[in-house]
Amino acid sequence: MINRLYLKDLVTFKEVELEFEKGLIVFTGPSGAGKSVLISAILSSFGYTTQSSASLCEVLLNRPKSLNSEIFELEDETTIKTLKKEKLRYFIDNQSISKKVLKEIYLPFVQYLSVRDSSGFESETLINLIDSKIISKNKTYKKLLKEYKKRYINYKLKLDQLKKIKNDESELTQKIEFINFEIDKINSINPKVGEEEELLKVKQQLSRIDKVKDALNIANEIFASESSVEEVYRLLDKSVTPFSDMMNQLRADFEETESLADELAEVNVEEVLNRLSDLTTLKNRYGSIEEALKYRDAKVDELNSYSNIEQDKSLLESFLKIEISELNIIALRISNSRRKEAKDLENNLKEYLETLKLPNIEFLFNSNQIMESGIDVVDVMLGTSKANTLSGGEFNRIRLALMAVTLPKDETLQGILILDEIDANVSGDESIAIANMIAKLSKVYQVFAISHQPHLSAKAEQHIVINKDGKNSTVLVLNDEQRVAEIARIIAGENPTTQALEFAKKLRAI
Repeated sequence: MINRLYLKDLVTFKEVELEFEKGLIVFTGPSGAGKSVLISAILSSFGYTTQSSASLCEVLLNRPKSLNSEIFELEDETTIKTLKKEKLRYFIDNQSISKKVLKEIYLPFVQYLSVRDSSGFESETLINLIDSKIISKNKTYKKLLKEYKKRYINYKLKLDQLKKIKNDESELTQKIEFINFEIDKINSINPKVGEEEELLKVKQQLSRIDKVKDALNIANEIFASESSVEEVYRLLDKSVTPFSDMMNQLRADFEETESLADELAEVNVEEVLNRLSDLTTLKNRYGSIEEALKYRDAKVDELNSYSNIEQDKSLLESFLKIEISELNIIALRISNSRRKEAKDLENNLKEYLETLKLPNIEFLFNSNQIMESGIDVVDVMLGTSKANTLSGGEFNRIRLALMAVTLPKDETLQGILILDEIDANVSGDESIAIANMIAKLSKVYQVFAISHQPHLSAKAEQHIVINKDGKNSTVLVLNDEQRVAEIARIIAGENPTTQALEFAKKLRAI
C-alpha cells in the first residue's frame, strides 16, 4: 500500500503532501479541479503513461511480500521517485530505473480501471483469470499447464526446424552443386602447406642457373693451380692443411652446384610457373593455402550434414505427428477444466451482476488449433451483448464483479487498485451497487477512487477533496463534519439543502 505522496509543480498543484490510510480512499471535488491530474501522478510513479508529470514526485509504499527483483535491492518500505527536467527520470530507493522495468515490476500489484477504458476482456486475459481460479483449488492443474506449455514450446521449435529444412530443400540442390564445385577446384590443385615457398625457391634458382654455370666454368680453373700453391706452402715450411681443406670444401660445393644444375635442367619451367599461378589463385580467394584447406574440410563436413537432412526430416515429421496428437489430448483436458470452471464462475457472478444491475454473463468458448495457451479462444456474452458492444460503464462493472468473485478468502492484501470515475453516469441503484462492490474490494486492495457519487464517498476510509482557487489546486483530507458537507455538495450542489445534509449524514451513518 501507498503510505505517503509528495509532489511539486504538477500542472495547477504547487505542492502536495498526503499520508494515506488502508482501504478505500476517495477523491472528490468540482469538475476541473485536478482530481485526474493527481491520480495521473500516482500512476506515473508506477510507469503508467500519463499526460502530465510533476517536477518531483515521491511515493512511499510498503513492498508487497511477493515482489522481488534480481536487479534492484528493495527495502520493506520502498520509495519511488520521479524527476522531470528535460525528461522524466525514475528512481526506486535511489536506484535509477527505466520506466519499462518499473512498470514490469509493479504491474501485478497496481491495477488501473477507468471509465474510458474497455480493455481486459481479451481472450488471453479471460483464460488467465479462469486458470488462476482453477489453480487456487487444484494444484495438479498447474502442473498440467506447465507440462503443456513446455511441450508446446519444444513442439514449435521442432516445427520451425522442419519448416527450415523444407524451405532449404528447394535451394539445396543448387547449393550442393556449388559446394562440390568449390571442393573439386581445391582438390584439383591439391595444394600442400609450404609448397609455394619451395617452388619460389626453384623459380629463383632457375632464373640464375645460366649465370651460375658460367661462373663455375671460370672458377674451375682455380684447381689447375692447386698443386703449385701447395708447393709454395711446403717450401715455406707452412702447413698446407688449411689450404687443402678449403680446396676440398670448394670442390664439394662446386660438385653440389653442378648436380643442382643438372637437376634444374630436368625441371619443366612452365609447370613450375603454372603451379605457382594455381597456388596464387587459391591464396587470393582464401587468404592462404592453410585457409583454403580449412575451407575445403568445412565444406566436406557441410555436405556430410546435408546427407543426413532427409533422415532428420523424416524423424522430425514422425515426432511432430505424435506430439501434436498428445498436445491435443492435454489441451482438451485443459479446455474441459476451463469450461467447467467458467460455468462455476458464471453461477458465482450472478449475485454480483444482479447487484450491479447487469444481466448474467456467459463465457463463450471456441476451439482453435493448438497455441501456447491451449486450444481455447474465450469471449464473454453479457445478456445478449458481446464484449465488443459493451459500454465503458458495463465493462468496468463486470471487471469489478470478476475481481470481487476472485477475492482470496483470507483477505490478504493484493495490491493497489486505482479507479478513475468508475461510477460516472450511472443510476442511483447502480451507484450503490458499485460502492458496495468497491468497499468489498477495499478489504484486500488499497483503493484510490475518483468519484462524483455520494455512496462511494460515504464508504471511504479516507475522503480527500480537491478544489481549485483561480489557477491553483489544493488538497484537503476531510474530517467527519467536512465529509458530510462534501457529500451534501455532491448530492445537491454548492448550496446543499437541509435534506441533502440529512441524507449525507444518513449515508455516513451519523
